[in-house]
Amino acid sequence: MAETSSRYTSVAITLHWLIALAILGMIFGGWYMSDLPDGAPGQYFLYQMHKSIGITILLLTVARILWRVMNPPPPLPDDMNGLEKTASHLVHVGFYALMIAMPLTGWLYSSVSIRLDVPTVLFRVISWPDIPFVSGLKTEAGSGAVNFVHSKLAWATLGLLALHVAGALKHEFSAEEGVLKRMLPGLFGKTAKPALPARGALVAFGSAVGLLVLIAGTPPLLSAVTNGTTATTTAAFTPNWTIDYGASSIRFSGIHDGNPYSGSFNDWQAAIDFNSDDPEQGRAEISVNTGSAAANQRLYTDSLKSAEWFNIAEFPLATVEVSNMRAGPTGYIATARLTLKDLSVDAPFEFELEFDGDQVVMTGQTQFQRTPLDLGQDSDPGADWVAEDVQVDVVVEASRTN
Repeated sequence: MAETSSRYTSVAITLHWLIALAILGMIFGGWYMSDLPDGAPGQYFLYQMHKSIGITILLLTVARILWRVMNPPPPLPDDMNGLEKTASHLVHVGFYALMIAMPLTGWLYSSVSIRLDVPTVLFRVISWPDIPFVSGLKTEAGSGAVNFVHSKLAWATLGLLALHVAGALKHEFSAEEGVLKRMLPGLFGKTAKPALPARGALVAFGSAVGLLVLIAGTPPLLSAVTNGTTATTTAAFTPNWTIDYGASSIRFSGIHDGNPYSGSFNDWQAAIDFNSDDPEQGRAEISVNTGSAAANQRLYTDSLKSAEWFNIAEFPLATVEVSNMRAGPTGYIATARLTLKDLSVDAPFEFELEFDGDQVVMTGQTQFQRTPLDLGQDSDPGADWVAEDVQVDVVVEASRTN
């Protein structure tokens, strides 16, 4: 009676099918995305999911390699000849190489892409950094070459898959002992349990999680250590109002990929000199820490910090000067001059005041356009994804000081 061959461990089987299905979905999903016109509904979401699953494949592959080292696969059937065993080994080595290379080249393309220069947020939760020190590839030629390699690796994967499936079917339906039952126990025959007890789950999966924490956690840690910028005002006048910052806010909103977005600045300072009996002499100066912007999605928050948006590394502060105040039909009208990234634009600012003795609540609103402020002009100059208009709503609660 022939000895029953051993199957793979349950962890190896699970990782095999999870990664295989994910890679196939990524390949066909990638082809679908590449055929979409810029600005197609849901395109941003699809690209973010593509990147999220790609990084997940990379981390699962790390766990799978470590698991394989600590839990060697069962030996190939004795009735396979030496050439077949060598071919099987080379195909497996090729698969592992591709499982590393495909996500890495995708990550590299995301880091140097000009067409899709947006941050990566894994499953809308975890900010994932670009690969450092690759700015030299951030050209049309460089990013195009990386994308070419990434796309061709998909074809290489399909080629290896065809060899892998053909070999498995050949051994399954010939007179030889089959191998499918080793990865699909119970469906293609009986197998024995793995020769040795499984071990190393903590090392394999802990290493994958540790790699995730290391890569995703290092940039915000470095930013917290090196970024000491805070909003301050150096007004040339003496303010006559004391602001309650806990009850006040500067919020922004607009449209992205057909959906509304919103956010606020968490660090700003203002100096206000205003008398309702003489509004024409009123004035205000506001300093805003652009790195303190927080939006309703982490993707938006991370995008705003990047070079083509607020570029907080070079321009950590924005300023607003409010002047030319005058009474309007229902409240007051003023001119707000926003200076951001050394660019200045004027916009009408309408506001209303509600007094309660020496306390006041100001609510105001204005609108700016992205193009004059050079916001998102590299990846979205035509406003295909992000609408041109950005609305700003301001609420200030203050008390009179003199």
